[in-house]
Amino acid sequence: MDKIEIEVVSWVLRGRQRKIILKILDKPKTPTQIKEETRLSLNNVSDVLRLFVKNKIAKCLNEEAKTGRIYELTSLGKNIKEKIN
Repeated sequence: MDKIEIEVVSWVLRGRQRKIILKILDKPKTPTQIKEETRLSLNNVSDVLRLFVKNKIAKCLNEEAKTGRIYELTSLGKNIKEKIN
């Protein structure tokens, strides 16, 4: 594991909501689906997903959509999920 990956794993582990969302992103999902599975607020889910995209943990598959955006883990996100589990 390189230094950047260690920092990202540490960042995810420090946030309860980040850990929860990372664990349930097993397939492409919308923020509403994540909200329903986690019982977190839609605002919190959207904030975490925005940070995941910024940190290259997840990617949005349909960025041009105003609603119903779909997110999935990147290879970095999948590696981090494996290390956390």
